[in-house]
Amino acid sequence: ASADALREAHAMNHMGAQERQLLGTTAALFGAALWGFSGACAQISLESFDVSPLFITLVRAWIAAVLLIGFSLIRYRRQMAALLSSPRDRWLLLVFGIGLFASQLTYVQSVSLTNAGTATVLQSLATVLVMGFACVQTRRLPYAPEAAGLACALASTWLIATHGDPAALAMPVEGIIWGLANALAVALYIIRPRPLYDRYPAIPVAALGLGASAVLSLGCWMAQGALGGSTPMPSLDARGWVMLAGGIGVLGTACAFGLYLFGVAVVGSVKGSLFGAAEPVSAMLLTALW
Repeated sequence: ASADALREAHAMNHMGAQERQLLGTTAALFGAALWGFSGACAQISLESFDVSPLFITLVRAWIAAVLLIGFSLIRYRRQMAALLSSPRDRWLLLVFGIGLFASQLTYVQSVSLTNAGTATVLQSLATVLVMGFACVQTRRLPYAPEAAGLACALASTWLIATHGDPAALAMPVEGIIWGLANALAVALYIIRPRPLYDRYPAIPVAALGLGASAVLSLGCWMAQGALGGSTPMPSLDARGWVMLAGGIGVLGTACAFGLYLFGVAVVGSVKGSLFGAAEPVSAMLLTALW
């Protein structure tokens, strides 16, 4: 694993510093924007084809897992074998997969009750939760810039929920609850697998986490049917399958994860987290246009 990392670093060093930064920035921005694109596609699938949130989660997780695991088996085979051979790392992968599954399902539920742009902005509150966890862990109060960011995040959430009128809500209470649950799930899958990113490349970690999420989503789908719940196959035409499989599964999940994680690896986590702001912008603009 170390030898592969050295070879990859050596290849990247052949590029100039500006070229590397441009490549990483472009990849991170496109990856984040594709996440927003998947939200807009999910909204169309929910409204135009009556697809259930669980079915969207099932399809996107399996498509993304197959593609990223296949790529990782070609590019990161030894790292994947090392990751899966460690009981501690397998446990962290399971927690990561649970967080991914919960974040994807609660996000689509939030979209179904609000819209893609609003759901994605509510999802961004995960950053506030991660900051709060870091402050508790290090036993400190937020720094001034962090406190300012927290105030802005809470103010934006209040404006989204009320449109500036404190006497009325501009969206269903259920939409706010699902959006906050989504932020909590995202914070979980950001915080818990961090030790894995310290020891392994990000893409195989994400691939195996998506694999766990895919298994969980299939289990929930089958359990829903076994318990007498309705698990109908949606009636999708060619446009619907392109939207669901291509827009959400391939572009909005597999490509989004791959590009964003590659970009963060090049430009660093601080810049990468800032470029992640392209996700709510993309979702909001595409929702308004479509």
